Amino acid sequence: MPKMVFIETDGTRREVDAPLGLSILEVARRHNIDLEGACEGSLACSTCHVIIDPQWYDVLPEANEDEEDMLDLAFGLTKTSRLGCQIRISEELDGLVVRVPGSK
Repeated sequence: MPKMVFIETDGTRREVDAPLGLSILEVARRHNIDLEGACEGSLACSTCHVIIDPQWYDVLPEANEDEEDMLDLAFGLTKTSRLGCQIRISEELDGLVVRVPGSK
């Protein structure tokens, strides 16, 4: 099973199982990672904003226009920001590292 690493807001690194086909948001919820996802993955908010480790960013499929629009609303936006609900785990993402940004 693929793994991924969440870097929580306090800097804690947590390596977790990341089942194929689940979104980053769904993986976070399975492992009690503090990633909100208020719209339940319907691409209507930016509360599942994560920062992708730069070495992984180019491996991901490109964000579509709707995701880009929602990202514009995210706090602490970076060059490697994405919405966790829009990225599905695949074999290619085994080892993916994402940071959960602070809310302030």
